[in-house]
Amino acid sequence: MASSTSGAEPTNGNSSSSESVKSQIKPIRMPTMEEVRAQEVWDNCAVRSVVSGVMGGGFGFCMGLLLGSLENPIMEDQMTGKQKFIYQAKQMGQRSWRSAKTFAVMGLIFSAVECVVEKARAKHDITNTVVAGCATGGAMSARGGPKAACVGCAGFAAFSVFIEKVFDTHS
Repeated sequence: MASSTSGAEPTNGNSSSSESVKSQIKPIRMPTMEEVRAQEVWDNCAVRSVVSGVMGGGFGFCMGLLLGSLENPIMEDQMTGKQKFIYQAKQMGQRSWRSAKTFAVMGLIFSAVECVVEKARAKHDITNTVVAGCATGGAMSARGGPKAACVGCAGFAAFSVFIEKVFDTHS
């Protein structure tokens, strides 16, 4: 019985292993012209920065709406329902506009600096993130003076490295 099953198997053990290797190798698909053009557009630092700024503004707007809705008026017990609603709507609008501007500027600066540094160094590594984080943190906190700019630089650079390590985009 053992001899009948061995007769059905191939005599050369290498032929079955080479077939399995051949089935695992997949052909390389060349990108279409549309994909190449889209990649060229996205590689432009200005386009990448503007898109990041717009996305940051949208995120900031949503965060502002959320955080603005959590603020309670000081004289809440003396206000009618209509006054509370109007106050809450104004707070949400003001907060969302401020947050949208802040996050838009933050996204624009970070993305622009990271892209320019990456193109200048011709490397895609964590150093680009550190430099972009430092420039963004320093610029965002520069109104507070040089000490605040240094702290902002260090803090935002550290935060950027932490986020890069969590998402691990440079491996």
